[in-house]
Amino acid sequence: MKRTDTYQVITDKIIAALEAGTRPWQKSWATTGGLPLRANGQPYQGINVWLLGLSGHAGRYWFTYKQAQEVGAQVRGGEKGTQIVFFKPLKIEDRETKIEKTIPLIRLYTVFNQNQIDGLPEKYNAEIKNPNPDARDAEAQRFFDTVGFDTRHGGGRAFYVPSMDYVQMPAFEDFHSAEAYYATLAHEYVHMTGHESRLDRNLKTGFGTKNYAKEELVAEMGAAFICGSLGISAEPREDHASYLASWLKILKDDNKAIVQAAAAAQKAADFIFEAADANSIKNAA
Repeated sequence: MKRTDTYQVITDKIIAALEAGTRPWQKSWATTGGLPLRANGQPYQGINVWLLGLSGHAGRYWFTYKQAQEVGAQVRGGEKGTQIVFFKPLKIEDRETKIEKTIPLIRLYTVFNQNQIDGLPEKYNAEIKNPNPDARDAEAQRFFDTVGFDTRHGGGRAFYVPSMDYVQMPAFEDFHSAEAYYATLAHEYVHMTGHESRLDRNLKTGFGTKNYAKEELVAEMGAAFICGSLGISAEPREDHASYLASWLKILKDDNKAIVQAAAAAQKAADFIFEAADANSIKNAA
């Protein structure tokens, strides 16, 4: 039996979506109240967020066949599951050097959306409230204020200045919706995590280069993670339509690139949430 190349399966799905004009990390998670959840309520992370987003199912909770049975429910006959990834670091000893190293253990498994399952307990079907796009979102605003990144307003463009370590944003009123403002701010904050004093990604890239496109991909996906966690829509930036061909080339040249980009985006989002948590504790002291 031919061994399944998990990285290639994932990459093929993302490429197909991009070629169809869909950026899977731009799913409006606000329609389901936040990031997709495991049966135990824990949010999915990394590439699994996008793989579940491509499924077309709107429900927030996902179960394996066995997990559905464990809560007294049953996957409906004929329903097709969605393949996602199980990942964990695996320590092995190099046969030649005898030095221990860590390699990724990755495999596919199947889950079903709550809308494909009958008899789920009521807690999985609680009403979900969407944010109001016509005004500032109090929770989102409080979160970004608490992160503590240097953010300045004015002008007609949004960008991050690595040499001076600050984000420049147009005025809130200049955006067509609150969600567009917060999605853009999240995108720039992800760039900001790449500073050498934080996660130290390569930000010395020229426009149009492969590394520039990779960093923009990380920022777009990271913004979607942040907005999904806050329960707001990560709206696509119009200027990123020009990156589509570059992203496709990156994915076709390297079938691990999308998994690596998702991991970097998740790391950036985690850094931002940890900064907000740390400042909340400091401010409360």
